[in-house]
Parts: sequence; structure tokens; C-alpha cells
Amino acid sequence: MKILLNGEEKILSGKITVAELVAQLELDVKKIAVEKDLEIVNPSDFSAVLIDEGSRIEIVHFIGGG
Repeated sequence: MKILLNGEEKILSGKITVAELVAQLELDVKKIAVEKDLEIVNPSDFSAVLIDEGSRIEIVHFIGGG
């Protein structure tokens, strides 16, 4: 299954949830925001939101500064 992840094509083995994708990418859910098809996904919904063929996923990392 093909998706766009941060503007780059990525092949997944099948339908997975946002939570599974975040785990595969070894990201800390407390330090990221995820958008699926132009809608922000609430972190409490990561395990319920399925990624479909052709989905556009954007993941941004929070960066501290001061």
C-alpha cells in the first residue's frame, strides 16, 4: 500500500493505524503531531485511525527552544 509520508512516497505492507506507523518509525508520541489527509489526529485516537491507500500523512516534531 502506498502513502505519502511528509511528502515522500512510502510503501506499507498493509493497512495499519497511526499508532502502528508511529511505533514503526520509533517516534515518541509525546513529541509529535500527526495530520492525516489534512486533519490533525488527536493522540488519543492514534490507535483507532486507520491509514488507507493514498493517505497523506504529515508528522511534525516539537522542538524546544528559548
